[in-house]
Amino acid sequence: MNGKTALVTGGSRGIGAATAVRLAEEGADVVLTYRDGKDAAEDVVRRIEALGRKGLALRADSGDAEEAVDAVRRAAEAFGRLDVLVNNAGIGVLGPLEGLASEDVDRVLAVNVRGVFLASQAAATLMTAGGRIITIGSCMADRVPGPGGVLYAMSKSALTGMTKALARELGGRGITANIVHPGPVDTDMNPADGPYADAQASLTALGRFGNAEEIASMVAYLAGPEASYVTGARLSVDGGHAA
Repeated sequence: MNGKTALVTGGSRGIGAATAVRLAEEGADVVLTYRDGKDAAEDVVRRIEALGRKGLALRADSGDAEEAVDAVRRAAEAFGRLDVLVNNAGIGVLGPLEGLASEDVDRVLAVNVRGVFLASQAAATLMTAGGRIITIGSCMADRVPGPGGVLYAMSKSALTGMTKALARELGGRGITANIVHPGPVDTDMNPADGPYADAQASLTALGRFGNAEEIASMVAYLAGPEASYVTGARLSVDGGHAA
């Protein structure tokens, strides 16, 4: 990916941070966004630069329509081009259906759906042939193992339809669009030693959590030249959660 520029939204920690670093390892210059955690974002930039690539952290709230679009523009301006967009930023609000407030619905859909759509729309106007749009979904778009996940599962399921439509919309221009559905992954938000970890791990065929680097490997494949004939695909990296 030498000479390519990638934007990873929500790239200051977890899957986003691992993806930003992996893309830099593959040769890309990487811009990442964060809403909170400036220090963590700057640490990821230092890791990118230690690999000999350019890195930049931009504060942007993917739930804010203007900021979601502006981040794409700023990323392209910073390094002169945009080749890869990784829609990673997302939030999860879990709980009983009757306890979900309208504010919860608005915020989850703003970040997980509208922000992804707007960033993809903005990126598509800047990309040329060989461009990649990769979205991070969730295993809960395939299988919801218990109550409390209505809002989150709805938001992530919407991204599958969007990805398939993007593939049709942009295929003629040589731009691909794919979605990756992670299973339980060991991150700060959902640690493998957390109170609900054993139950989540038991739902996978492998009986364990994944790690962020395993998700980043799939993203790197989709971002690279070997995946030029892969588009409109929904790829599970979930340890057999949906098996």
